[in-house]
Amino acid sequence: MDKLKYLEKQNRKQNRRRYILVAAALICAVVSGAVGWSVADASSQKEVSTEQISEDTVLVGGMPVGIYMETDGVLVLNTQNIKAIDGKSYEPAHNLVKAGDYIVAMNGTEIHNKQELMETIQRLQDAEVVLTLRRNSDTTEVKLDAVEWKPQEYKLGIWVRDNVQGLGTITFLNQNSEFGALGHGIHDADTSVLMQITNGSLYKTSIRSIVKGEDGMPGSMEGLIVYNRYNRLGTIQKNSDAGIYGTLDEIDTLFEEQVPVRVAAADEVETGDAEIRCYIDGEVQEYKVRILETDTSPREINKGIILEVTDSALLDKTGGIIQGMSGSPILQNGKLVGAVTHVFVNDPTKGYGIFAETMLSELEN
Repeated sequence: MDKLKYLEKQNRKQNRRRYILVAAALICAVVSGAVGWSVADASSQKEVSTEQISEDTVLVGGMPVGIYMETDGVLVLNTQNIKAIDGKSYEPAHNLVKAGDYIVAMNGTEIHNKQELMETIQRLQDAEVVLTLRRNSDTTEVKLDAVEWKPQEYKLGIWVRDNVQGLGTITFLNQNSEFGALGHGIHDADTSVLMQITNGSLYKTSIRSIVKGEDGMPGSMEGLIVYNRYNRLGTIQKNSDAGIYGTLDEIDTLFEEQVPVRVAAADEVETGDAEIRCYIDGEVQEYKVRILETDTSPREINKGIILEVTDSALLDKTGGIIQGMSGSPILQNGKLVGAVTHVFVNDPTKGYGIFAETMLSELEN
């Protein structure tokens, strides 16, 4: 735990602030969560150092964070027609490049982001192009003729993306300063594919407003993210269907309360009363929910729990589960049992959750 001691000392030394406010985009229009922690006799618990966390015990989260991730290669969104210098329209990538593909090289030059792709296109001397694509788990090459739209200037007719930003909720922190969050993967909004990332970061965020959910219209948590090194909290190393995972550097900044909770096995989770912990009205609070169903072998890994918000205070403020609350911990019988992952679009009082045991296993793997 020498690393934790060092990080905690460093945190206390930081006092400089620079604010460059950037509007935060919400992640996924139909996914959301709620924070939950419920420790038996919680009033008698004492704050503890992260050094006291064991392998099956974690610090419970519930705090909102800003998320920024860069894709591993350049993600293809769609193809389009280009008007050429001869006045005709062409779609050079049609049926060759598909939405969800990742461009990883062009004419033998590795491509990591949109800027590199644009620079490589600008260096083209003729129309012949060979793209190396990663499609699912396979790598393939396609040949196409770029469109000359101005003298010696070419276009591929491909819409691409190389990063994603948004809001989410921290679920837990383990003894190695490793976090789990969201409880579901981050998918591209246009292609719905799980985004393959090369790196990412967590940032402090300032929640500015809550939009209450209604039947057929999920609510949302809206805020600002400060994307600079002074507000960076940690590193995102993995984006999977079971959540995002990485290492937290600013432990004291995010985990002002350090209360350890055991992680329940999936078969320990019961139907009945539970609590979630979420950030509403400027602070993290506990709210009552009821677990309606559990499935230890769900078709989708992040939908093993069905729960309903029963707390009148939370219902009055949010209408139930809202966007930006994904990853909010669910606690029952003094243990962390899961995290909220999705909202029922037609009934925002209800939603899905993932088992905490699943998230912990995903982190360890």
